[in-house]
Amino acid sequence: MTIGFIGAGMTGTALATRLWQRGYPVVAVSSRSLSSAKRLASFISGCTVCDGPQQVADIASVVFITTPDDVITDIAAGIRWRPGQVAVHCSGVHSTDILEPAGRYGAHACCLHPLQTFAGIEEAIDNIPGSTFAIEGDEAGLAAAREMAQALDGNVILLKAGDKVKYHIAAVTLSNYLVALMKTSADLWQSFGIPQDEAVTALLPLLKGTVRNIERVGIPGCLTGPIARGDVETVRKHMAALEEGHPENLDIYRVMGLKTLEIARAKGRISIETAQETRDLLNGPGEAPAHDPDYLFIRR
Repeated sequence: MTIGFIGAGMTGTALATRLWQRGYPVVAVSSRSLSSAKRLASFISGCTVCDGPQQVADIASVVFITTPDDVITDIAAGIRWRPGQVAVHCSGVHSTDILEPAGRYGAHACCLHPLQTFAGIEEAIDNIPGSTFAIEGDEAGLAAAREMAQALDGNVILLKAGDKVKYHIAAVTLSNYLVALMKTSADLWQSFGIPQDEAVTALLPLLKGTVRNIERVGIPGCLTGPIARGDVETVRKHMAALEEGHPENLDIYRVMGLKTLEIARAKGRISIETAQETRDLLNGPGEAPAHDPDYLFIRR
């Protein structure tokens, strides 16, 4: 198995580097940016910087297309593939349908998506080992993807083509929106005079402790806070303060509060009556219930 990369951004560079470190011959790279291709090749002994995608495909038996999602199909359509080659993309949202042009030549197709966040090249390389990898594709493509994911100490999950969008929504909700929640919390600290960088530093141990609790205790047992305790008056004070000084955050608080209430009920520490009172408060006066009570408040 010889591997080539078309696209030398963070994902491509991280995968290429780590696969090479695990013994895979990464032999070719091309990129719209020559400097990016040279940077990737500098991490890997014996990797040739190619003039374009076709040269990569001429050299490698497994070809990763790690370009932006919107051009993957165009790249695949512009290559004269060989029967038996494996075309790989790493998009979280797209299925292998976008590699259909490779299939016309008899090449196999798979997706190998690292369920990980990459904020920079060094961080990407550091974060790849041990990640979960979502794979999808034809039989031969899946075999290649599974082998590479396992070589990277990855946890492998097998998806169907129709699963990809919901899978990606889950990833975005957790990773990207967590950043937005941190920013929202830090902004509230700025309202009482603490700058964003100091606020983030102060809040990070809380975030890390929450992640550890999720890992060690699990959901719903790890849930803490006023909703989990049934402290309705605290929730009322929160909402009043937001309505007065930060109304732009009130909807976020309500929506997340209702999701938290579901978890609190599953934990079993609050009564149906307290849960109903909290739910009515979060929904707001005159608003339709956000959930069917029979669904939310399961009698135990």
